[in-house]
Amino acid sequence: MVAGELVQEHLRLDNASEIDIKTPVHNGVVPTGDQYSELTNGAAHLTELDSKALEQEIPPDEKQAMLPGDEKCIETKLFWRRFAVLAVFSLYSLVNAFQWIQYSIITNIFAHFYNVSSDKIDWLSIVYMVAYVPLIFPATWLLDKKGLKLTALMGAGLNCVGAWVKCASVRTDLFGVTVTAQIICSVAQVFILGLPSRIASVWFGPKEVSTACATAVLGNQLGVAIGFLLPPVLVPNTVEDIELMGHNISVMFYGTAVVSTALFILTVIVMEDRPPLPPSQAQAVLLDCAPEDYSYRQSIINLFKNKPFILLLISYGIMTGSFYSVSTLLNQMIMACYENQELNAGRIGLTLVVAGMVGSIICGLWLDHTKTYKMTTLIVYILSFIGMVLFSFTLNLNRIYLVFFTAGVLGFFMTGYLPLGFEFGVEITYPESEGTSSGLLNAFAQIFGILFTLIQGKLTTNYRPLAGNLFLCVWIFLGIFLTALIKSELKRNNVNMGIDSKTLQAVTTKCLSDKPTNGAKMETSVSFSQETSL
Repeated sequence: MVAGELVQEHLRLDNASEIDIKTPVHNGVVPTGDQYSELTNGAAHLTELDSKALEQEIPPDEKQAMLPGDEKCIETKLFWRRFAVLAVFSLYSLVNAFQWIQYSIITNIFAHFYNVSSDKIDWLSIVYMVAYVPLIFPATWLLDKKGLKLTALMGAGLNCVGAWVKCASVRTDLFGVTVTAQIICSVAQVFILGLPSRIASVWFGPKEVSTACATAVLGNQLGVAIGFLLPPVLVPNTVEDIELMGHNISVMFYGTAVVSTALFILTVIVMEDRPPLPPSQAQAVLLDCAPEDYSYRQSIINLFKNKPFILLLISYGIMTGSFYSVSTLLNQMIMACYENQELNAGRIGLTLVVAGMVGSIICGLWLDHTKTYKMTTLIVYILSFIGMVLFSFTLNLNRIYLVFFTAGVLGFFMTGYLPLGFEFGVEITYPESEGTSSGLLNAFAQIFGILFTLIQGKLTTNYRPLAGNLFLCVWIFLGIFLTALIKSELKRNNVNMGIDSKTLQAVTTKCLSDKPTNGAKMETSVSFSQETSL
């Protein structure tokens, strides 16, 4: 089952260097004597074993996890199906992201076709952010209560419906229909954006979980990249021929609808809630807890009481909101500095996102190798600020190829930050639900994205793009300090390492709900060790 409040215990090393433990724990009853370290207030402790005890107590197979308070071993296993699940999710996430940006990158063309102002076309992008905020709580509840498959089907299904409604909106007097279609697609993304960390945690092992999350986020980024590239190519600016413009828009919409339908069918076939066996010890521990003990409301409360997570919410919202704002207004910024450069505006957006995709994968591989979440997040944040400053001051130098370079630098770090925030959030909030923590991160990103897009848009229109970009620079600089204040406790990683290293054994005495769960009882008292250092 999902994480929730069930296993928020903390595992602490006892002061004793070598204690021989040979008596097993049955049903949460702890033997007395000096075989174990002192247990107080029902809190969980760890006792270090000597080499003999290790041979007797811990299975030699690393694929087996000893559950707390029980003698039984739970096997962990990785299944090849995990790659199919990840691929299908990444692809329909790609299409949803494409539908988000396909209007904004050719704002002037859609504004001319529907005979509306450019700010109304901007709202076709902003509606994605507006819809997310009120719907995130029912969406994460659905993920926690009904599982991954139903949530994925909701996202892929609504994405498909929205794409087909757009096909019926290709007429100059049907702007309201295209708005309706975009609203449907924006509801679909509520069931998409929170899934990368859930898929990574439930399906992938501890040595690949960060890379898997980065790959899942990569699908969304690739959709934005294609959204920057294809619309200017498929729908050129044929101002003198409205019929040809409408035909080109129809080709783009119908192509998107066909692909969305195929991906919905694949989602039905491939997607499952979880594999038959857990992929990691952290997931094995969570599965051993009774599902009826989980409280979605209490999980939300726990997250908002977590001070490091609150700091991450704000800093993640600032960075991701800045990315949303830059992506939405990129066409207007480029057109303000370089006339008749719609195609290059799309190419610059493509450069920004593709560089970010490379950054995402590199950051994911780095995290899997080092587990230095806070250090990596802080460094990437600082470099994103530098990239934003460079982009701001080189945009109006009448050298568009220089803009390609600075946009690539900005994208590498700014877009590469997105999976870092997801994985860092899961680590410092474990064992709360990955979907809930990711959902809240995305909700704050949408809130900041709405505010930043509206304010930067006004500054860009009334003054120059430099004013809007400097506004974002100030906020990103603030985000650096907030990130530095985050106290890093790698709770999920500690659970995995505590068993994988075969040097620790957990002894637990009490569960949050005081109900027996497979003989293991756990307590909320936790104090995980600090982030792994290089």
